[in-house]
Amino acid sequence: MIEKNKRIAAFGLRSLPPKAGSAGEDKFSSELYPRLVQRGWQVTAYTRVYESPVPEPYDYRGVRIIPVKTTKRSGFDTLLHSAKVTWLIIRNNTGKVIHIHNGGNSIWALPLRLCGKRVFVGQDGVDWKREKWPWYGKLYLYISAMITAYVPNDVIIDNIFSKDFFEKRFKKKFSFIPYGSEVPEVDDDDAILKKLGITPGEYFLFVGRFIPDKGLHYLIPAFEQVKTGKKLVLVGGSPNPSEYEKKIQETKDERILFPGYVYGDDTVRLMKNAYAYIQPSDVEGLSPVILMVMGLATPLICSDIQENRFIVQEHATTFKKGNIDDLKDQLEFALASLDVIRQRAEAGVISVRERFNWETITDQHIELFQS
Repeated sequence: MIEKNKRIAAFGLRSLPPKAGSAGEDKFSSELYPRLVQRGWQVTAYTRVYESPVPEPYDYRGVRIIPVKTTKRSGFDTLLHSAKVTWLIIRNNTGKVIHIHNGGNSIWALPLRLCGKRVFVGQDGVDWKREKWPWYGKLYLYISAMITAYVPNDVIIDNIFSKDFFEKRFKKKFSFIPYGSEVPEVDDDDAILKKLGITPGEYFLFVGRFIPDKGLHYLIPAFEQVKTGKKLVLVGGSPNPSEYEKKIQETKDERILFPGYVYGDDTVRLMKNAYAYIQPSDVEGLSPVILMVMGLATPLICSDIQENRFIVQEHATTFKKGNIDDLKDQLEFALASLDVIRQRAEAGVISVRERFNWETITDQHIELFQS
């Protein structure tokens, strides 16, 4: 019998296991929640679906997954989904501890707390500064940040810079818990490489959503100027394809591939076999993708935003955020300096495994949930 105070209900993520449209919170959830189950907790996670019929609840590595339908309309899908889930948690008393992903969902902390729940909100960055949002979206997220600061039992922030920003802005202390870097071992099956027509070490890689925050509008024109026979593989997309996504796919460079979504072990295989991974973001929290890439000892090229530099230290190649010319120069440096970028990557493995460990991170969440 699970103790009533060791029952967790979670929402704000998209899917478990991660699939089309997934983001960092899905990867995070796939690592944390099964570990909590192994430690004797009961975890129920509410995921999003956009089509009918809605799948039946199922188990994922011991975590109970309950799909809930929402609208396809971008920006409103999260709001509607979280409203439905909040009602389900209250009506069915799914959990005593509520773990909410994304400060934009913090408005639901109030009814949950009024119903006696202990509520923890995960905040991964200064969301209202993200360019993907229209003005009314940014206003909503700014108001949500104020609710995040004062309504939940605590706020969990994954990087020290956002933590410092929130503490100065709202005159309160918050909890810092990062992501982990461990990556599961996979076999050497090269079927995904053959499917995409690429060979080990002969391509650069990006994996993620095609939204302005991720900086693909810098990466594509920078790569187009680089003279190399290597390819650029851009894996992913966005759950609701936008004009931005259509625009970046208009490139005429035949070396740039858009294979769509790739899942699970095949994503790991693509990362392991890349010449280098590229993360050109304008805005990040503590990037789980960067941690994953560094855990695989794959050379990394990323923007020099402070959140990235906090993770990589001196173990990656960085370029000036938003600077296409500098990104081009760093791509050319990487092509000319294979030994250097590999040495940085090997040192980076040791660094991130010491600083970002999933077992320690699980311990920190349990301590916070029980405090």
